[in-house]
Amino acid sequence: MFLVPYNSVVKKYFLLDVQHLVLVKQMDMVSADLVTLNLLREAMETVKSSPLGVIKTPMIPWCQTTLPLEISCNIYIKLENMQKTGSFKIRGVANQFARRPSGGHFVTMSAGNYGKSFAYASKHFGSKGKVVMPETAPVSRSTLIQSFGVEVERVPTSSLMSVVNRCVQEDSMTFLHSYDDLDLIAGHASLGFEVLEVMPEPDVVVVCCGGGGLLAGVAAAIKLSGCDKTRIYGVEPEGACTMYKSFIEKKPVGMDTKSVASGLAPPFAGTLPFELCQRYVEGIILVSDEEIKKAVSILYSSGLVVEPSGCAAFAAIFNNKIPEMEGKNVVCILSGGNIGKDELVNFND
Repeated sequence: MFLVPYNSVVKKYFLLDVQHLVLVKQMDMVSADLVTLNLLREAMETVKSSPLGVIKTPMIPWCQTTLPLEISCNIYIKLENMQKTGSFKIRGVANQFARRPSGGHFVTMSAGNYGKSFAYASKHFGSKGKVVMPETAPVSRSTLIQSFGVEVERVPTSSLMSVVNRCVQEDSMTFLHSYDDLDLIAGHASLGFEVLEVMPEPDVVVVCCGGGGLLAGVAAAIKLSGCDKTRIYGVEPEGACTMYKSFIEKKPVGMDTKSVASGLAPPFAGTLPFELCQRYVEGIILVSDEEIKKAVSILYSSGLVVEPSGCAAFAAIFNNKIPEMEGKNVVCILSGGNIGKDELVNFND
């Protein structure tokens, strides 16, 4: 891995390796050592007081739902599908925008949920924005993002970063990363602190993983709060297992991703998320697209509207893929509920 300067005036670089191209600022090349408990607590206060209206989402016992469960353990479900803009992404966005000037011109890449929160924040703060979206994402997500006055450009997944790079170079936009960003991860950590308010010492916490921003933030918040014995697992689709492969190769890697859970299928794992996950995450669990589809249907039958990307953790628990849950206190995060009627019909045939 090596750095190649492309614009010495603004001191930005391409970070190259064999499998992917990531645009970063020289000053943004941070390590996990900078992620401290004080930093995360400060971000939590920023998120709580954000004018974007981030809410403290409910965390309810599984036993108080009609969801089936064959494992004898105490599970709580964190309903982040009820969050403002429909997913956890608004937490990180709130912290990102709080640390950048209003009225800027920003570009990002997203399959939907980050893009929606990004667009919502852009409209609120009077910023111009553009979302570069993979062609595999539902068209309804593009339409929703555009309704906030933000431009959307749909491209092949393999072209996401090259289009972002073009926007930065040719249009002088500022790139806000949708998962590999210190401010974003620190904002997501607020979810971890909320979990500890209800269950101060969980035995197991299960979190979905795409690029790894949410998993890294939640894991850092819990571990740095002193929960040394808590086992934290990330869950990825089999067809988009970049963090799983990164754990095996001991470095962030990319792949041609494909999954019904498009929000968990970025083309590469985040560098900072990978470093944090290596420190604080027990392991990465894989679920199939069929298991994800079934999870959407089961949750919907019990009155919970959860998108495919949002129910990966539930799918892993329901299919008994998490080790040693018997008799344990477990937290399952339902990370998003942005799913259209047309998609729900397909999952509940």
